[in-house]
This record gives sequence, C-alpha cells and structure tokens, in this order.
Amino acid sequence: MSIGHFFDAGGYLDYGDAVALLPVEELRARVYTHRDAECALGDAPSNSVLAIRPTGLASSYALTQRPLTAIEVASLDNGLRNQIGEAVDVNLAQFELIQIGRATTPAQNRSLAEF
Repeated sequence: MSIGHFFDAGGYLDYGDAVALLPVEELRARVYTHRDAECALGDAPSNSVLAIRPTGLASSYALTQRPLTAIEVASLDNGLRNQIGEAVDVNLAQFELIQIGRATTPAQNRSLAEF
C-alpha cells in the first residue's frame, strides 16, 4: 500500500525543477520525515499536495533512496517559493505540502504452509 499522495497528488513538480529543495536538511522551512511525514500527508487532502516526480531512471533512483519527506509550502522563504512556483503550471499557494519520495508498507511475509 502506498503512503502519501504520490499517485493522487493535486500537482506534480519534475525532479529537475525541485533541485532547489535538495538537500532538505539545509532548508529553512518546516520539514517532516519518516513517520512525521506519513502523519502530515495523511492529514492533508490529496489536492493540497505537490509531489516531486522522477524524470528518468537516475532521478527515480535518487527519489527512492530518500525517506518520505513533506515540506510545508507556507514555511518556504519567498525566493524559493517563487522559484518553485515558476516551475509548476498551477498556483503554488493552493498547496499545503510538497512530497518528496514515497514510502510503502511492507508486504506480509507468508509461508507456503498457509496455502
């Protein structure tokens, strides 16, 4: 099961346009990772989430190596918000969170004896 809004997000930002957000550890914004990101994304409606999508194999690999991360759009500084806003086709103000990466719940390990 997918956690977050990777497949049903309100908008998408290409990985190449999102490099200003990386590394997230250097952002002066409210950043949630791991379980905190799951909770923040779980509380947010899907249409208020802007998801970072891969543009190729290398960016896909880079995104899968990152933990699930959610960044509050309102906490970004104006310069960064304007830079990201120019890269998306819609108004950035309509989004609450930016989702980087995705997490999946582990599949149940079943033995052949159960069948």
